[in-house]
Amino acid sequence: MNEGIGDPTASSTPAFIEVSAALILGTEGLLITRRPRGSHLAGLWEFPGGKREKGETFAQGLVREIEEELGVEIEVEPWAYAEIEHRYPEKHVHLKFFRARIRSGIPRLLGCDEIAWAGKSELSSYSFPAADTALLAQLERDISFWIARDAREG
Repeated sequence: MNEGIGDPTASSTPAFIEVSAALILGTEGLLITRRPRGSHLAGLWEFPGGKREKGETFAQGLVREIEEELGVEIEVEPWAYAEIEHRYPEKHVHLKFFRARIRSGIPRLLGCDEIAWAGKSELSSYSFPAADTALLAQLERDISFWIARDAREG
């Protein structure tokens, strides 16, 4: 056995994960959730969503994840508002953020520790994962995102 040499079958490449998240804009702001204890990046705030499963589109996975995590049915816009890739030491994530609206139900704490509605000026007071930094900056600059809700719901 060669000491000091790693297992040649072990991969040092971080896991690649595809994630979709919902940008649900309501009258009180954007819906955000706090990651549950014991999860990756526990305690940080995020836009709700989760991993895409094999055979699902990003939008289909998002609808399923929001129902599991919040107990509501959503309608997702067909195109992504933003797309980001980010490398953490243990994983490489490909995130797609979609505008969405709640079709039925009231958000409940099923897969998260806390729910909040954050206005444009309040988002910066919440701690988000590093992967969300570019999206948060985009949301801060995009005034039309915050006023377009009325046209989408009309």
